[in-house]
Amino acid sequence: MEYYILIIQKITEGGEKMHYHDELILELSALCGIVPEYWDIFGKKHETTIETRKAVLKAMGLNIDSADEIIQEIHKYKSRPWKDFVEPVQVVSVNAQPLSIPVYIPVKEDKESGLTISWYLENETKTSLKREKHTVISGSDLKIHETRWLDGERYIKTFLVDPVRRDIGYYTLHAEFKHPEKIFPGRSNKLCLRSRIIVTPDSCYIPPKLEHQKVWGLSLNLYALRSNRNWGVGDFTDLLDIVQWCSGLKGNYVGINPLHAIPNTIPYGVSPYAPISRLYKNFIYLDLEKIHEVMESVDLQKFRDRIAELHEQDLIDYEGVASIKEEILKASFDVFLKKQYGKNTKRGKAFKEYISKEGSALQLFGLYMALREHMKETHNVFAWLEWPEEYHDVNGMAAREFSNTHANSVLFYQYVQWLIDDQLMDISLNIEQLQMGIGLYHDLAIGSVSGGSDAWSYQNVIASGADVGAPPDDFSLDGQKWGFPPLIPEKLKDTGYELFIQTIQKNMKYGGAIRIDHALGLFRIFWVPDGLKPKEGAYVNQPSQDLIRIIALESVRNKTVVIAEDLGTIGENVRETLKRYRMLSYRLFYFERNYPDPSFLLPDRYPELALCAVTTHDLPTLTGYWRGRDIEVRRGLGNYSDDIWHQHINDRKRDKKLILTALRSQGVIPEDYPLDPEEITEMSSALCRSIYQYLARTPCKLLLVSLDDIIGTLDQQNLPGTVDAYPNWIRKTPLALEEIMQDQRFIDLAEGLKNRGF
Repeated sequence: MEYYILIIQKITEGGEKMHYHDELILELSALCGIVPEYWDIFGKKHETTIETRKAVLKAMGLNIDSADEIIQEIHKYKSRPWKDFVEPVQVVSVNAQPLSIPVYIPVKEDKESGLTISWYLENETKTSLKREKHTVISGSDLKIHETRWLDGERYIKTFLVDPVRRDIGYYTLHAEFKHPEKIFPGRSNKLCLRSRIIVTPDSCYIPPKLEHQKVWGLSLNLYALRSNRNWGVGDFTDLLDIVQWCSGLKGNYVGINPLHAIPNTIPYGVSPYAPISRLYKNFIYLDLEKIHEVMESVDLQKFRDRIAELHEQDLIDYEGVASIKEEILKASFDVFLKKQYGKNTKRGKAFKEYISKEGSALQLFGLYMALREHMKETHNVFAWLEWPEEYHDVNGMAAREFSNTHANSVLFYQYVQWLIDDQLMDISLNIEQLQMGIGLYHDLAIGSVSGGSDAWSYQNVIASGADVGAPPDDFSLDGQKWGFPPLIPEKLKDTGYELFIQTIQKNMKYGGAIRIDHALGLFRIFWVPDGLKPKEGAYVNQPSQDLIRIIALESVRNKTVVIAEDLGTIGENVRETLKRYRMLSYRLFYFERNYPDPSFLLPDRYPELALCAVTTHDLPTLTGYWRGRDIEVRRGLGNYSDDIWHQHINDRKRDKKLILTALRSQGVIPEDYPLDPEEITEMSSALCRSIYQYLARTPCKLLLVSLDDIIGTLDQQNLPGTVDAYPNWIRKTPLALEEIMQDQRFIDLAEGLKNRGF
């Protein structure tokens, strides 16, 4: 602390106040992982300003208004973990055994001989494992690895070595230090501490089949599916039908959009990538005609006209679908309470068991949803940040009283999640019977919105006053701000990574693969503080090794393949690290080029440990790409000047010729096939299959085929940079599911892939 006292003296003298203050901000920023500069996609360097650093530090909840406060924050960081006596969480390799756990003990010189340490590990079922008691006499058994003086106190660092080899999983260390004299903080003779120990594998799960064979699957937007029986939005029965059909085509998996809970309101509450919670799911996907209480006690005939209207609409009416399904679900819940829950039947017991297993996460989600509904009716507000102040504290008196007085409302939203879990479990059981392989391929969004359930429930780890975003790129010249508050790395670590662990666990459940959207965020996240432009934001480093190891642990436990979406501004060694942990890279045909040359990468240049696809929800379909539909839409919205529009038109003509050249070089189109895009004005089904045949020649373990590509859908689901200027997330498939499952184009596709060894 002496160095900082000198700085305070200089500051109070007034000589170079700003200089020393900024120096302190720079030091604290470095300790908090704020990256001092970044390079955007155009090669322009952006230095992180003092203003940005201060805003990020404040969003992290740090006190930096005065030099003294900054110094105290620096001291806190530098004295960790000594002052905490143990790291709050330690993530280690299963192959780094015996476990050696560092602890930091405040003990005076020549007092080690009286120190007694007893400790034990506890597993996830709260079972105490082999208890090891270490008695230190005259310091002979105590190995001191380091000594440090902090605030006049002497600390020693030693290690607790676990003699038993531990399997992968989560453990809790309980340790107790005793001394005959009162030497510990607070002048006690006993000091108790606890730490989470996470033992992980060194790589993610890869099914044995993928070790020697490539597989393919279909990608689709579940909400967009038309079918003769759904209520205006694709549901879990449609998904089951797709799964069974895909299995019959020898497809190994079905990739779907995130199923996260969203507001279901136009225009800001329909993106599956802007959820209110990543822990729980959107009830509009429920097939209500498969719910016991609905079929037993609700007269659906009264709703048939409304259902028919929703079914026939060309665009998805989220609010209409949500309204009718919620109304029916509430009626079915009333029946469930009386006939099942209250009478403690087998079904009632199953629900109670689900609630018990989900614990506080489900309780908080149910409470948030009940409060949200109440605030909508009484105050006409949605986001919790707009609620009366007393409800901002999740543990406050107002929230507790509401939970007690509206217990059934909270229970209703828990019931809805139980129904979702049940229908997903049914799909999972069908996948097992089909021996499909991977089965469902889920998608995990980057984060959840600031006004949502996760942000309300976990304010202790989620930043306030900043959003996740992106630096300038081709789509957004000024950068992007996504509306998701970032997780604070140090706070996340302080809680044993609990929110992150739950998020991964719940999104791997009932799935054989998961796509981590913006996986680059595992390494560093771009923070955009409130009041600043996106390009004025800064990257903040993440505890990447810990996060990746936790994903690997859950991947192995759940037998889930991990696909890391590694597109965008990629930092050093990112792809090498992901590869080392056997996370599949995410390679899109549109972007795989021989940069700086625009020609397309030949198949044998793709990596083996990867998923390859043509496009995503944010990019044009093959039909849309070939027609230049995305360019015309952006021009119509005023996004292009004439010069830029002409440039994009010319680039697209060039790229189409390059695609045809690449296809012909691999023999997937005939030698006499025209290379002039002016002669090939439409994306035919044969040309579409040829592009997928091109990707089938890559060594990539997974090939993902877009359903929209095969049926010739023109418009993409989302146009980045727009909200209500473009019908994002509300387009239905041009063909009904029943037509799709009889479509010869899919049979031809499957046959062609079979001939390539899929």
